[in-house]
Amino acid sequence: MTLESIVALLITLTAFFSYINARLFKLPNTIGIMLGALIFSISLVVLGKFGYVNIGHHVEDMMAQIDFNEALMHGMLSFLLFAGALHVNLNDLAKQKYVIAIMATLGVVVSTFLIGSLTWYILGFLDIQISYIYCLVFGALISPTDPIAVLGILKTAGAPKSLETKITGESLFNDGVGVVVFIVLLSIATGTEAVSASSIAFLFIEETVGGILYGLVIGYIAYSMIKSLDNYTVEILITLALVMGGYALASIIHVSGPIAIVVAGLLMGNHGRRLAMSDKTREHIDTFWELLDEILNAILFVLIGLEVLLLSFSSDYLLAAVIIIPLVLLSRFIAVGMPVKLLGQFRTFSPNAIKIMTWGGLRGGISVALALSLPTGFEREVILSITYIIVIFSISVQGLTIGRLIKMEH
Repeated sequence: MTLESIVALLITLTAFFSYINARLFKLPNTIGIMLGALIFSISLVVLGKFGYVNIGHHVEDMMAQIDFNEALMHGMLSFLLFAGALHVNLNDLAKQKYVIAIMATLGVVVSTFLIGSLTWYILGFLDIQISYIYCLVFGALISPTDPIAVLGILKTAGAPKSLETKITGESLFNDGVGVVVFIVLLSIATGTEAVSASSIAFLFIEETVGGILYGLVIGYIAYSMIKSLDNYTVEILITLALVMGGYALASIIHVSGPIAIVVAGLLMGNHGRRLAMSDKTREHIDTFWELLDEILNAILFVLIGLEVLLLSFSSDYLLAAVIIIPLVLLSRFIAVGMPVKLLGQFRTFSPNAIKIMTWGGLRGGISVALALSLPTGFEREVILSITYIIVIFSISVQGLTIGRLIKMEH
């Protein structure tokens, strides 16, 4: 299939599943679309087994030609992060800075080792032989909460403002940290680089601190350009250049693109919105980025639903995933509970904050994309299958019930 045909089919399927969800199921859009695509994919597989339909082969061919990791991590992610950060209030974020900083750094590392170690024992018990380091790689890719899934579902969850800020802020930053931890552990697992404590520390500082500083620089340049004129068409183009050009350059200079774009988005959405934009420009930029965010979100969740066509599942992998799901939630509970209990001596948290933040820590496309980036082999097959099942559970079950949990607890 040509690129034009793939894009056409993806957009058509996305529109179809969006329509069905809006008319019949009325679920949150991202969840409804993903479940629609998942049911569609499973139906194609089942009907194909009995020889009833051949369309499944065409959809499989299309999915085989899409590099999900490339499409998300180097395509959609920068747009989705910027759109999310654009509407986060910096003052609200600053009030929660210590909680967010601890959860997005120490929380990710603790969760990585907890999940990795527990997974190693579970897989060993099920006689699925994977080395401990690859279990840690799995822990790294499944630990970060996905900002795309979180932001999409929190819009309708009705969480208290302070709690929403914590969950949103953490999800915007911890994927950048999670990717760095993933890269380090994968380097050790594959033996591609000599990894020492000093090299790990340097990589972490280069990626995270470098990403923050770089994001401030490109954000300020875009802010200065927008402040110097009043033409919403040009100003929208500047924000597009900031996201696309800024993210592309970040990978060249080896700093974290996700962190840089989040920082630039926060700068543009606060100081830029208040000091550099007219009311007309503000309205057009908000409308443009909200629309782009909704469309890309919808396409991404269709891709997640269709990805099942390319995965190989076995009863052992399914059982492993079912056992690991509560362990992932337990690790999340511990990673969230540490900073809340630690800082609870100095500040007040919302009632049942740990419970809500644990259940609201959704896993999504980023985990699947990182699993797909693993080198081909037995480890990739196992990790990808387990990751996919956990992500589907997280988005559908946790995503559909987090709103109800928040209402029950408040």
